[in-house]
Amino acid sequence: MPTFRYAVPITLASLFTSGTLSAQSSVVFGACESPSIPAYGDVERYSRYLPMSDGVRIAADVFLPKALPAGTRLPTVLISTRYWRAGEGTPPSAEEAFWVSHGYAVVYIDVRGTGASFGTWFYPWSRQEVKDIGEVVAWIVKQPWSNGALGSIGTSYTANTAQLVAASNNPAVKAVIPRSMDFDIWTENIQPGGVINDFILHDWGVMVHALDMNTADAPNGKGVRRVDEDKSGALLAAAVKEHHGNPQLQEVAKNIMFRDDTIAEWKDIADTYETFRYKSAIERSQVPIYGIGSWLDAGTGDGVIERYRSWKNSQHVLIGPWSHGAGFMASPYQPSGTPVDPSREVQNRETLCFFDHYVKGKQNATSEPKMIYYTLGEERWKSTKVWPLPGIKKERWYLSADHGLGRAVPTATTGSDDYTIDFTATTGTKNRWYTQLGGPVVYTDRSEEDKKLLTYTSAPLDSDMEITGNAIVSLTVKSTATDGNFFLYLEDVDARDKVTYVTEGELRALHRKVSGEQPPYPLLIPYHTYRRKDAAPLLPGKEATLNFGLISTSVLIKKGHRLRVALAGADKDTFRRLPSEGTPTLSVSRSKLSPSYIELPLVERR
Repeated sequence: MPTFRYAVPITLASLFTSGTLSAQSSVVFGACESPSIPAYGDVERYSRYLPMSDGVRIAADVFLPKALPAGTRLPTVLISTRYWRAGEGTPPSAEEAFWVSHGYAVVYIDVRGTGASFGTWFYPWSRQEVKDIGEVVAWIVKQPWSNGALGSIGTSYTANTAQLVAASNNPAVKAVIPRSMDFDIWTENIQPGGVINDFILHDWGVMVHALDMNTADAPNGKGVRRVDEDKSGALLAAAVKEHHGNPQLQEVAKNIMFRDDTIAEWKDIADTYETFRYKSAIERSQVPIYGIGSWLDAGTGDGVIERYRSWKNSQHVLIGPWSHGAGFMASPYQPSGTPVDPSREVQNRETLCFFDHYVKGKQNATSEPKMIYYTLGEERWKSTKVWPLPGIKKERWYLSADHGLGRAVPTATTGSDDYTIDFTATTGTKNRWYTQLGGPVVYTDRSEEDKKLLTYTSAPLDSDMEITGNAIVSLTVKSTATDGNFFLYLEDVDARDKVTYVTEGELRALHRKVSGEQPPYPLLIPYHTYRRKDAAPLLPGKEATLNFGLISTSVLIKKGHRLRVALAGADKDTFRRLPSEGTPTLSVSRSKLSPSYIELPLVERR
């Protein structure tokens, strides 16, 4: 969701530097035929306000080749942000210069109620915001420098707006590239499993409020860029005054518990901003989508998979081992500081090939739509056209006595393990959730942290095991509390007892009911509605079954390593404590009558 262009390092602009490849790969990136070469040099910019149909003025920057010959018309790259399109006095970015050099105009806007734009921003990707973006598209195609074709690209918030450009159904829109976007922000970011991500709600809310008030820190120290006509700054001051009506997310989110809760400040329900709700409009557009996510960036990997499986648009998918925005290598099997793979330069060429093909209409042998994904541990790129992978075998591994984990079905009629929740447990502040505000993903050896958790570990594997997809957990538990957060970590334990984080899943017990209703998009994990009617408090001392999915991954657990699942009731640096007071004790059943297990999607190794 977040990535502030000035406050954190992972932005589109940061992808325009070089790096080196590090992984084995049968996949070639950024190598289309007759690749576009720079045709222009210097960049010139002008900015202005674009009046929307209701009179609200949107701040826009236009970047063109300097001294563009009269009558020359270019395709356009549109970027729509709520993180300031630029700071006052800053030159064109490497991103803007790149696209212009390759024969594209660039239009960069502050969405309504943000940056130098007028109006009020109520919540992300509102219907009004989407309508505004459609009007900006219509304005672009009427400009004398426009050839009537455009694409949209973005990372994080701007990835969502890039995808939503297609909802305009304007025939000028030829392709979109959403990177690290939020397909279902509730389940993949702010409340995965109904567990409240206090970190992102608070820190992101504080950050964007400072931006909207034009008080955020920026390298130039001068605030957001004014439009050209605003010499005195009076227009910007008037726009910022209107931003005072923007609700602050960290405040409105305090009492959100269900997806259908009404938020008075939004005049709508809690998950009204979900971008998957634009499926019909975007499918009608038939716009090709190049979706990019990561196995280790909140739930962005799940998001691109869900769209790939359920939307009819032609889709290219890339799921890598990265931090948010693909700026850092995040594979826990690689040393910290390993160069990002593919390099930023190659990522850049890849998107250029895509836009050249679909926006410029260049026959450059851009690869056919498919999914390219990275297998952690094996450190290898692979490709498929079908997901789940053909031939996936689902195999249950059961919790057993003496904290064991194995394929054998329990035979004992009784058996359980007690665990008193340790509220100091954490996955740190460089985890898959913190990267959403920038920076690397670093999971260090989990062996000490696992001492705070309830763990179950297998015997050494007698062969390599590849897990690709969503694991599913079934836990039969008792609690001394009426509610609680349950975190389940999948881990790899090597011969030296080093514990490597692989992925995780979480569920708030209140939301444990598995719904038989049709989900809003096809799921590969149990469906929880997170709606008030399905709330199911625990009965202290009574057994309850928790069925939930882990975030998708692709990982190779090597022969001789052991598989571990670790159960926690808290992740103190990221998620809201539940209950807020007291220390519940859990009892996890592993009997024949009430087994607990993890179901793994296994790939046959040849």
